[in-house]
Amino acid sequence: MRRPGIALALVGAVAIAAAGLWWQFGGGAARDGIDIADAAFVDRGRTLYAQHCASCHGAELQGQVPDWRSRLPDGSIPAPPHDASGHTWHHPDAMLFEITKLGRLKASGGAAMSNMPGFEDKLSDADIWAVLSYIKSTWPEPVRQRHDELNRRAQAH
Repeated sequence: MRRPGIALALVGAVAIAAAGLWWQFGGGAARDGIDIADAAFVDRGRTLYAQHCASCHGAELQGQVPDWRSRLPDGSIPAPPHDASGHTWHHPDAMLFEITKLGRLKASGGAAMSNMPGFEDKLSDADIWAVLSYIKSTWPEPVRQRHDELNRRAQAH
């Protein structure tokens, strides 16, 4: 009569493992912000960045072209670097989320000439926050602190 107990324990262990994977890879509690302290969340963002962002923004977050401030021949803005040399950290979290979710053109109300697509049909909100968490995790501490201060000022308004 030990077999039913073993089978039940095995089913329980599999269910717990499946729940852990579901949580880690997108099914857990909704994320509502950047969290660089959560290593698993940052690692998930690294994976998603490689899959969805690196083709334009660079595998090393270096941007599309070295002179990313100059327009491309079609008049659009090149994909900027997301490392500390870029301007990503000059924008509050809410704006970065909106640009990523909706695309640069839509997020700007049509004002920004950009080829940045929206990812609302490809990434969940939690996935977008994970990608942004990964990006922020790569910045030097002084840059992260300046970005945190920018967010505090943005939230105060």
